[in-house]
This record gives sequence, C-alpha cells and structure tokens, in this order.
Amino acid sequence: MPLMEPYRIKVVEPIPVTTRAQRAQALTRAGYNLFGLRADEVTIDLLTDSGTGALSAAQQAAAATGDESYAGATSFHRFREVVEDLTSYEHIYPVHQGRAAERVLFSTLLKPGQITLSNTHFDTTRANSELIGCEARDLPCPEAADLDSREPFKGNIDLAALEATLTGPDAGRVGLVIMTITNNGGGGQPVSMANLEAASRLCRQHGVPFFLDAGRFAENAWLVTRRDPDYADADPRDVARAAFRLADGCLASLKKDGIANIGGLLAMRDGDLARRCEVILTATEGFRTYGGLAGRDLAMLAQGLLEVTDPHYLRSREASAAHLADLVNAAGVDTVQPPGLHAVYLNAGRLLPHIPPERFPGHALACALYLEGGIRTVELGTLMLGKEGAQGEPVTAAPFELVRLALPRRVYTQSHLEYVAEVVGVVAKQATLVPGYRIVESPPILRHFNARLAPVTA
Repeated sequence: MPLMEPYRIKVVEPIPVTTRAQRAQALTRAGYNLFGLRADEVTIDLLTDSGTGALSAAQQAAAATGDESYAGATSFHRFREVVEDLTSYEHIYPVHQGRAAERVLFSTLLKPGQITLSNTHFDTTRANSELIGCEARDLPCPEAADLDSREPFKGNIDLAALEATLTGPDAGRVGLVIMTITNNGGGGQPVSMANLEAASRLCRQHGVPFFLDAGRFAENAWLVTRRDPDYADADPRDVARAAFRLADGCLASLKKDGIANIGGLLAMRDGDLARRCEVILTATEGFRTYGGLAGRDLAMLAQGLLEVTDPHYLRSREASAAHLADLVNAAGVDTVQPPGLHAVYLNAGRLLPHIPPERFPGHALACALYLEGGIRTVELGTLMLGKEGAQGEPVTAAPFELVRLALPRRVYTQSHLEYVAEVVGVVAKQATLVPGYRIVESPPILRHFNARLAPVTA
C-alpha cells in the first residue's frame, strides 16, 4: 500500500524559508549550538519528537472541557482512568514532563553511592541519577553494537550483564533498574517482551525496583507486534498493558506518546514509595491531582493516550521513518538499522571519518545539515554522551557518533521528508569539507544544551 498519512490537515502553519547567509549568521550567533536557534530560523525542525506533535481535533475539543480546579479536578480523574487502565498502577501522579518524574522518583528512592542500571540512560535520566550522587551504568545488549545488523530487538538490556551485576560485588549498591522503551540512546530500537520479562524476573529475585522509562511505550508495543511472531496478531494497546504489568512502576515524558505539548507521568504499585514521592511532588511540582499541569493539559493527555495506540497511526509512523531511512541510504549515508518509529539515526562517524571524536563528528554533521537546508537535528555522540576531562577534552568518547532525525507526530508529510533526504545527500557529497568543532564554553552537566562551540578548520 502506498505511504499515506491517516489524517487530514485542518490547520496549517507557514514554514520559515531562509537563505544560506541567514543560516550562517544565525548559527554563529547561537555559538554553533542548534538549541540556541530561534524557531523562525529553522525550516524543518527534527530536533526532537518531544512536545512537538500536532494535536488532533478530539484533543482540542477535550482542552475546552478542561477543569482548572486546584484539587480533584475532573480532568485529573479522566487522566487517571486512562492511565490506570493502561498501566494497572494504583498510584498515579501527573508531572510537567518526564525529567520531573525522574527527579521526584530518584530523590525519593536513591541514595548517594548507589547504582542505576539501564539498557541505556538518556541524557536527563543519567543527569538526575548522577545529581543524587549515583552511578548511571548502561548495559545494552551485544547486538546493539552492530549498527548495520537488522536484529529486531537491539534495544534490549544485556541480561547476562544484568545478572552478573545483581549477583556480583556491586549487588548491594544497585538501587534501581530502569528500562527505556524504546531505547532512544541506542538508536530508537525496541525492547522485546521476552527481555522485559527476564529483566523483571531478575529484579524480583534480587529485590531491586524495576521501572520503565515509558515515553515511547506505544511505539515499542507496535514494533513488538511487527517483529515478534508471538505477538503478530496482538493489539498494540494490549502489548503495552502487558509491558507495564511486568514493572513496579514507570516514569514517562508524555510529550512523546501522549502526543501533547507538555506533561509527564510517575506511577507505581508501592504505596509507601508513592507517599514519599508525593511529599517531593507537592513541594516542587504541585498538588497530586495536577502536578504542575493545567486541567486542559490533562484532558488532552488523556485523549492522546487513547489515540497513540491506533494501529493505523502507528503503521503510518513506521512507514514514514522507513521511507526516510531508505532515501537517506540511497543518498549514500548509513543509518542505524532497522529503522524504528520516532527517528532515523545517521551514522556520522562513518560519513565523517576525518573528524575525530574529540572534534564531535555528529555535531559537525548536524551543523552542516542546518547550513545546507535549514534542517535542525540533534547529535547523539561524544558531545552529548561522552565523558570529559578537567579542561573539557573527552576522556571517553561515546560508543557511536550519531545524528538523530526525530520525527514530530502528525506534523510533516512525505514531501517534507523527501526534502530532508535531498539535503542529507548534498551534504554527503561534500562530506570531506565538513569541519570539526571545539568547545568554547560549557556547563558542568548536560553540556549539549548550552555549550558554545566554534569550527576547527584544517
């Protein structure tokens, strides 16, 4: 069947069209950091799929019924009803976004010196763990190391490494195992139900809390139905329900699979842990029935959490990502295989072998894409994920140098993605001319958000 978006466009917004000279000036002003650009300086914005989706008519209608009562709003009870049906968790707290849920949970559950284990911590998850004084340790499965293989579940955690940690000398330090579905830091790859079941079983055996980072729970469930024959006939919502039931709780940015502009979730089974989290939540986010969100936001989230598991929507999203990946590959640029749903990941390290990790090849490619065609993306490489020395130089490079082309939900059409692929192809033909970058200014953590850089010419 031809690629077709399963929706009609009801409201349109002009796309900024700029010249190369304007983009060069904007990039210089922003310190060569794409996070510093103004939105009206960006033609196609693939920086993130978080909070950037298009709202449906049903969500807009729900917003009009939002109850703005401070406590016990009807919008909260509708939100709770949808979340409880989906997750089976008794204790449900809205927050303003996913990193708030991380902070509340980690500051309640963890102590300095403990370890958090994950298939891959994403940036704020790692930062919130380390701010507590914990060590965030990634245990990706061995298959994840081969970016070109078409192994179906490269987002899995390494079960042998997990068991070895839970039974080894560091066992007493493990405070939490958190599984990211899908594995954003690992190329948007899904986690299998068998892997979730095995990890859950190990955590129960060793008395370690097991949580899901479930920002893209629906996309993970859809890919399970597409790649695991045992779930080929399953409804993605039922697969998601089964995944949540394997965990002690979840945190989630609902700016992804809640298809909303703001919002997050912290939910769990343990009543004592929930009461302790609620103290932090009330002091820093808001009362337990709003958590920093307006009633209209809760109403839109409840509707979005219903729409996101629609198979027609998920099938279209998968087809869009696959189409973009095919076009980029045809233009001579390798991507992480197989494509997921929320993004296509370019292999910048392979395209730009002349740029060493300490000169940030992923960031260099992202800047080149913006200069060439006004496309804003994000680097997932040594700038974001590497560890640096006292003077800012990397001590440990990231395992891969990637550029993520994140696909906002229900925003861009096939022709937009074809334009992106054309720009990637132009940059690829001039790859040897792309310069590396050095850091001029950098904050102590999460440097990729606010660092200022400068190009390094030969």
